[in-house]
Amino acid sequence: MLFRNLFRCRVYHPERVPPAGPVILAANHESYFDPPFVGSSLPRPINYLAREDLFSNRFSGPFLRRLNSVPVDRGGGGARGLKNILERLLKGNAIIIFPEGTRTSDGEMRSAQAGIGLAIIRSRAPVVPVRVWTYNAYGRHHAVPRLATTAVKFGHPIHFDSERERARICPRPQLRNLYQQVTEETMAAIASLRPVMDEV
Repeated sequence: MLFRNLFRCRVYHPERVPPAGPVILAANHESYFDPPFVGSSLPRPINYLAREDLFSNRFSGPFLRRLNSVPVDRGGGGARGLKNILERLLKGNAIIIFPEGTRTSDGEMRSAQAGIGLAIIRSRAPVVPVRVWTYNAYGRHHAVPRLATTAVKFGHPIHFDSERERARICPRPQLRNLYQQVTEETMAAIASLRPVMDEV
């Protein structure tokens, strides 16, 4: 209700997200609005990533746990964070990740953090690219949110079956290149999601 009434949110193709089973939602990151905006756009529950140190805070810790948040380091690529992500996916949950690792500073997409490709390959879950447009409402240069139009668009699931098969048999030195390839394909799929010019 908040996004629909105050920020004139527009949601495109939520039906592309599998209604059940493990799935990774890989989204660009424009503002603090992104996690709740994406989550509230779907009928199924979503697991979120949050910095590990926030869970020890007496105020944010209980709140994050109620939101099905997963503790990770800032980049989300640490061994413990990866283990937590994979455990949630093995239980059939949906989880949203932001490959850029942090919010954009100028509205443009940033390069992905290391470890995202590894998480995707290890998970065996389909990856749904997600593009959000929330920068004008609450970008880094805004001290408080603005009542601007926001939008989210969901892409078709990517399964990476052939890449996962290759990861099982390829020499270890080649795995890094494979993880990078998967990361770049995911980022390209996110970038390709564009709205009609007058929609945002």
